[in-house]
Amino acid sequence: MRELAASEPSETLVTATPPEIPSVPPKLNDEYRRLWILLGLGWLGANLGYNTYELPLKFLLKNQLHLNADSMALFFAIGKFSNYVKPVAGIFTDALPIFGTRRRHYLLISLFGCGLAWLLLGWVPRDYGPLLAVFAFVYVGIVVSSTAMGGVMVEAGERFGASGRLSAQRIGIFRIVALVGGPLGGWLATREFGYTCGFVAALHFLLIPLFYAQLHEPRVATKNIHALHELRKQIRVLTTSRTLWSAAGLVFLIELAPGFGTPLFYYQTEVLHFSPAFLGTLKMVGGACGVAGAIIFNRLCPRVALRPLLILGLFIHAAAALLHLDYRTPTSALVISGLYEAAQTLALLPLYDLSMRATPKGSESLGYCLMMSIWNISLAISDVLGARMFTLGVSFNTLVWLNAGTTLLVLFALPMLPRALVDRRDGELSPA
Repeated sequence: MRELAASEPSETLVTATPPEIPSVPPKLNDEYRRLWILLGLGWLGANLGYNTYELPLKFLLKNQLHLNADSMALFFAIGKFSNYVKPVAGIFTDALPIFGTRRRHYLLISLFGCGLAWLLLGWVPRDYGPLLAVFAFVYVGIVVSSTAMGGVMVEAGERFGASGRLSAQRIGIFRIVALVGGPLGGWLATREFGYTCGFVAALHFLLIPLFYAQLHEPRVATKNIHALHELRKQIRVLTTSRTLWSAAGLVFLIELAPGFGTPLFYYQTEVLHFSPAFLGTLKMVGGACGVAGAIIFNRLCPRVALRPLLILGLFIHAAAALLHLDYRTPTSALVISGLYEAAQTLALLPLYDLSMRATPKGSESLGYCLMMSIWNISLAISDVLGARMFTLGVSFNTLVWLNAGTTLLVLFALPMLPRALVDRRDGELSPA
């Protein structure tokens, strides 16, 4: 998620008749393709690991540590604390270069540290405290590496007018890795957890030579002796950005609905008695359908303005949640998992696009990380709230109704979004 130096195309005002998508010179087309492939491989390698570890770690916590839904949700909410302070990583990558670069060396160092942390996670005693401490350290590496790639992605989205397409690539890859990561995670869940950690660590180590060779960033960035002043300037820009906080507020409200992700895992394993292998198959089916959703969005975003895509996404999100009311058999689980992941992809991609558009120029990593932090905080609250309600006796179906209903309430907040953000298609220039 680019240090590419080229003049920005001139900006035009959004009019009643949508302007033509600006043409891109052949040289920039080549650079865009090269960067698109590099980012794709980066997201693929990292997220294959993250998609694989989920089931083995959940079964470890449930079967060996005997955690209930509430305690498991809290474990992940605490362990991923660095997700909530992502702007700190954005501050460093935007304002304080390492070895003359703002992205390249942050990415290389964090990938190496993350790989070592995964190896350590497979070695520590199977107790709550040690596992939580090392898992939290793992996520620090994940946050720094994703922040660096996110900064690359945002800059490329601005330069090539491709925020929607790069968002579709990212989410599409998240879904693609489930085709392998789901079944592999289900298989590894029946083995010693150390095998999972070794596999994920290897994926991180393999990305290091790739980015070392292909992420070209001139070593010209220097430490600014007025770094504190620059930081204050960026914070002032972000805190006064109406577009940023309007988008952040919408993301927070959407994701704050009581979640049923962790309750669904306990419903699958304790009520429906699904095996780890079948849960892996469900993730594979969901991944395949999620790829279809990303392809559809990739075709829609250059043709349809963001506002109708957001509205459509909210309705799709609610409808997909309600499908779980009929989640009772292996067959219905396969069908619902596929439809839900396709619908979720179409619902989430407009939010990713909105997050990229709302990031102020010059604060790409910091602004995007702020958006993602708000996203992750609301997701954690949502999951803990839903798991707590489930543990206290609220039925799974009631959680599904609550999730769908509170999501639709966010429709009333859409008119507050600035028109400059949502009334243009992907590829159109933002208003001056």
